[in-house]
Amino acid sequence: MKYLELTFDDPARNLACDEALLQWCEQEKAEGVLRVWEPRNYFIVLGYSNKLATEVNLSICAERGISLLRRFSGGGAVLQGPGCLNYALVVENERSGTFGDVSQTYTQVLKRHRSVVEGLISESVQIEGISDLAIGGRKFSGNAQHRKHGYTLVHGSFLLNFDLALMENCLHMPSRVPAYRQGRSHQSFLRNLLLDSATIRVSLKREWQADGELLEIPSQNIEELVKRRYACAEWNRKF
Repeated sequence: MKYLELTFDDPARNLACDEALLQWCEQEKAEGVLRVWEPRNYFIVLGYSNKLATEVNLSICAERGISLLRRFSGGGAVLQGPGCLNYALVVENERSGTFGDVSQTYTQVLKRHRSVVEGLISESVQIEGISDLAIGGRKFSGNAQHRKHGYTLVHGSFLLNFDLALMENCLHMPSRVPAYRQGRSHQSFLRNLLLDSATIRVSLKREWQADGELLEIPSQNIEELVKRRYACAEWNRKF
């Protein structure tokens, strides 16, 4: 598996990069990629089918100049920003029978990420809901996926030192919530790991045996996706 540590200044390019890496692996039958990146500014990312006005406090986001984008994978709306570490993992769907359907893929990825975090802290980590990691019932990692014929993209975030109060202000209570949330607000439901990102990056790289650097990225496809999708109001505000 190849490793890519790359953050764009533009949120749209960061989202486009994940999709472009999946397309590249699918076309080239590559061995897979682990990418890690850290946002430098705040922005909202909606899941593919989320309704903007339902999930987001639009007036607060407009007041704070927080941009609104939509990813091509499912899941709920999230606030991205400093203090959050993101990963994108492109894996072959049938490598040694490990990665099967949606549920099996989440299970395999989250088990490994649970092991990574438990190796860095003194607390027990649980897999909760469909695609969350939590400690004592408080979520610190949410994940989503998009599947193609030969490869699947699983991507998500680790809350490290994130402004949870801003999350509370910018996002409404999600329209779909896992049972373990029990009606809690964002601040009561979420928690930070209080780890530095370099430590997690090294551990993720080791866990996925991402030993070689990805030296060339699909730059042209990234730019095409930005123009066609991620920088377009028609895409970001379509629901």
